[in-house]
Amino acid sequence: MNLLVLGPQGAGKGTQAKRIASEYGIPHVSTGDMFRAAQAEGTEFGKQVGEIMESGRLVPDELTIAMIEERLSRPDARAGFVLDGFPRNLTQAEALDAMLVGIGRGLDAILFFDVPDEVGTQRALERAQLEGRADDTPEVIARRLQIYHSETEPVAEHYRATGKLIPLHAARTIDEVWSEITDSLQVVA
Repeated sequence: MNLLVLGPQGAGKGTQAKRIASEYGIPHVSTGDMFRAAQAEGTEFGKQVGEIMESGRLVPDELTIAMIEERLSRPDARAGFVLDGFPRNLTQAEALDAMLVGIGRGLDAILFFDVPDEVGTQRALERAQLEGRADDTPEVIARRLQIYHSETEPVAEHYRATGKLIPLHAARTIDEVWSEITDSLQVVA
């Protein structure tokens, strides 16, 4: 099963994507986790990514696209994947579509986590405290939400046209959202 999760920061995408990955035995491919891992390694790429993330900007498309293409080509992603944090704009969506066509695969569903900005902001701030994430400051969260509304929301519309977009009421509890996800995926699987 090839899945994409979309939604603003703090919508619960990562939490639910990890649960989906565990339940269906497919990898959770998170660009944020991959970027933070690169940053922790201290490589030149990691330092560059760290500076970009800490400012609230998006990592350039060409770096992100290359990283995702490499990750989806690994053997553990052959049975499927849950893609989280990509695509963030229409250019990336078009690159993902082309990449999937190139490897003979398609998306089975796009889970759209719909949550009000104030809920997502509060969750992101709580996550920052729990996980010690330096890139989740109020200023950075506000900047990311601004980018989300201008660049990522059109991606949801791009995928809505496929008929595979599944809107989720993500302001609810983790278990309530999980129940909605499992009901939706039973139809897709």
